[in-house]
Amino acid sequence: MFGVDDPGVEQAVRTYVKLLRASKSVVAAIEPLLAAEGLTVTQLGVLEALLHKGSLTHRELGRKVLTSAGNVTDVVDKLERRGLVVRRRCAEDRRSVHVCLTDRGRARIQAVFPRHAADIARVLGGLDAEEQRQLGTLLRKLGQGAEPAGLAPAEASAHLCGQSFDIEQIAESDTP
Repeated sequence: MFGVDDPGVEQAVRTYVKLLRASKSVVAAIEPLLAAEGLTVTQLGVLEALLHKGSLTHRELGRKVLTSAGNVTDVVDKLERRGLVVRRRCAEDRRSVHVCLTDRGRARIQAVFPRHAADIARVLGGLDAEEQRQLGTLLRKLGQGAEPAGLAPAEASAHLCGQSFDIEQIAESDTP
């Protein structure tokens, strides 16, 4: 089925599919709630980062909300048009541009974030507090371990493409 003889590879692929499915399910439950507030997940992430961290550069925002510099620019453009953020040149280094919340943006995120946090708690309510803590620990470990995997992203992609994984068959035979 997998084109490899290593049972560890089969288990890893099954776990990967479960991780993707769970992630997509959580996002699918949260996105419509945010859309009703007139925000995307990334827009909310930018506003929340600025609320809790203060003004940030595009690069810093990209790292905080896990998106590309190009996407950050687009998101900030849209938030700026709505009067929720402003861009300001750094006085010490005029090449650097910081994104800051406006009073309107601060009021908006302070109103939306508590409801968003409650929505997340409701969506993750299938796990009790200890299970959520354990999952958080495991996900952090997974994320940290995935970074220095020994393969550059292009190499990893080519390596996986060389294998014969049938994701649909995995999904059918091993639902989360």
